Amino acid sequence: MNAQASPEAEALPTDDADIETEMRLRYSAIRSGVPVGVPLTLLHIGAEQTAVATGSGMEPGAMLTLAIGTLKTAADHFKHDAPTPGEMENAIAAVEDEVARARQMISADATLYTTDAAIREIAHLAGVLDRPELILTRDALERTFERLLALTLGRPASREGLPSSTAFAAALLILREFMHHLQFSAITVKT
Repeated sequence: MNAQASPEAEALPTDDADIETEMRLRYSAIRSGVPVGVPLTLLHIGAEQTAVATGSGMEPGAMLTLAIGTLKTAADHFKHDAPTPGEMENAIAAVEDEVARARQMISADATLYTTDAAIREIAHLAGVLDRPELILTRDALERTFERLLALTLGRPASREGLPSSTAFAAALLILREFMHHLQFSAITVKT
């Protein structure tokens, strides 16, 4: 991402126990505003991995770490500053495979949440006004993703108003595939 919201700044710890502890803390913070019994899913897209915590109680009922992250996905799949269509297709396939691992653990009626500054930036780029709690719809996300795809076809990043970094492309791709394949209609971004 750009200097305003660097994916490195939000990287989860690399130790599995530390990742679990951090996600439990974030889940608890979100849960404090959501009644027990209402299913929620917490998403964190880090630099090297993506973490998911989900449940309807005070503690997450299930947690999973996916082997996709902004820097990892960019390094694994994007060889050009603006990914090529082929690079994007390969990245989509890899991200889809990882996201599919979360399908069975997430309740169909769960609400999706995040505290990620990177996703907040994506919401702003999608036209969502800045507030402590933002709601980014899948439709708005899809329109922003279409703008990214225009970059892969050679349109200048400045024309689309999107950062030109591969880390940004990876973050947008991961969020899009997560929401699309797990059928979330929106993500709530909390501070």
